[in-house]
Amino acid sequence: MGRNLQSGERLRPVDLARGHGLSTQAVRNYEEAGILPAAARTPHGYRTYTSLHAGALRAFVALVPGHGHRTAAAIMRAVNEGAADEAFCLIDESHAQLLDDRRTLQAVESALRDLEPATARGTGAGAGAGTYAGAGAGSGPGTTFIGPLAEQLKIRPATLRAWERAGLVRPRRDPLTGYRVYDEAAVRDARLAHQLRRGGYLLEQIAPLIAQVRAAGGLEPLEAALRDWHGRLSARGRAMLAGAAELEAYLRERRPARA
Repeated sequence: MGRNLQSGERLRPVDLARGHGLSTQAVRNYEEAGILPAAARTPHGYRTYTSLHAGALRAFVALVPGHGHRTAAAIMRAVNEGAADEAFCLIDESHAQLLDDRRTLQAVESALRDLEPATARGTGAGAGAGTYAGAGAGSGPGTTFIGPLAEQLKIRPATLRAWERAGLVRPRRDPLTGYRVYDEAAVRDARLAHQLRRGGYLLEQIAPLIAQVRAAGGLEPLEAALRDWHGRLSARGRAMLAGAAELEAYLRERRPARA
């Protein structure tokens, strides 16, 4: 919807809805949720909106891609209630989350780079775990037990057991001895968990990252996921800029209305 509306021009719900591909019921729902200011009513009870409502809807729609529906709605409610500082705090929290997500991505990429020298030394089915094969290794190529793996990572076996309980590593059990046996994938997960723990990440933060590695089928397929991750973070950043511009325009439009 264009910005050349006069402040006193009356608009119907359908006028606001058309410009954003929304239903008129959605516009009414947004008003009831406090995302839009309360509408005036005709003597017959019909809602009438103005350019101020159109600006609020533009701001909300622009905020959603960067902040999510729930936070965008909370931002608009705060603004409409005159609590601009609360709205700014919500925006700051979204930016802080985006920065934290960027740092997490950097930590994952750094951890994966640290894994590359070890995986490059392995060949065939044992690649990525060959570093630990040898004395004390498991029954198959590229496998190892908890002691040698803990020694290589310079951690205690108890730490590996704690990571197993948290779902970070999944060793299998030898059917004869009951010993934990770490295959290529389990060694990879342990090394990745070790790098991320050194970076200060908590176990509950590491678990979903390792789940992504497993879902990708290894490190190489994860490169495409990392590129997509970069793209999504950049898109969120730009969406936040677009949302900020529309919100600032709405705040400027509210000033004469408040006066």
